[in-house]
Amino acid sequence: MDAMNLKGKVAFVTGAASGIGKRIAEVYADAGAAVAIADLDPEATERAVAELRQRGHRALGVPLDVTVESQVDAGVRRTVSEFGSLDVLVSNAGIQIVAPLTEFSFADWKKLLAVHLDGAFLTSRAAMREMVSRGRGGSIIFMGSVHSKEASVLKSAYVTAKHGLEGLTRVIAKEGAKHGVRANIICSGFVRTPLVDRQIPEQARNLGITEEDVVRNVMLKETVDGEFTTVDDVARIALMFASFPTNALTGQSLVASHGWYMQ
Repeated sequence: MDAMNLKGKVAFVTGAASGIGKRIAEVYADAGAAVAIADLDPEATERAVAELRQRGHRALGVPLDVTVESQVDAGVRRTVSEFGSLDVLVSNAGIQIVAPLTEFSFADWKKLLAVHLDGAFLTSRAAMREMVSRGRGGSIIFMGSVHSKEASVLKSAYVTAKHGLEGLTRVIAKEGAKHGVRANIICSGFVRTPLVDRQIPEQARNLGITEEDVVRNVMLKETVDGEFTTVDDVARIALMFASFPTNALTGQSLVASHGWYMQ
């Protein structure tokens, strides 16, 4: 069996200047891929690219807002122009806004869904067009969540968005099959990233409990061992999905949550 490697492949990773996306980009580069670091923060993008290049990897910075069609299309075209193809997309960019449904503003609802769902649609459409036109196939990977399977209080928009990504994954798996394009979704538990760190005090205020109780009794209560999922856990799964050679693994969601959700 071939080892999991991405030698000769080109990956486009959104939200890749920090957190989960950055670790996935690092793992992909170590596995031989040329990597486009696509992120809203231009300074963090430059730093992430510089770090990869210092380690001898091929990397490109693509500052972009995943909710802007023209930026997404231009970013994918630039990546193909620079590296010659596009073989892997990781649609990872995301935000979090927590509030009770009765207090959730429509503006915040639209903002969160735009990043998670519009961004996933725009990036996957642009990537799939390139994959189909070049006849090399490819892998599209969405960053879901246990909230693609379960609901939690204060997260109406987030849960809705993450459930929606499962549907998009399955449609792309069916439409992409004849072109060798696979689509899968990673559904992780809580990963200790800046995004999660910001949620802890927000949930403590909304729920009227301590930050320690948020971690112990909200975020990790349903796990089997009281542990956070790590960025390395998620990156290993992303590498497996990206390097898998056939349509035998497509249209699937893989949960990595320390047993919080068991399929």
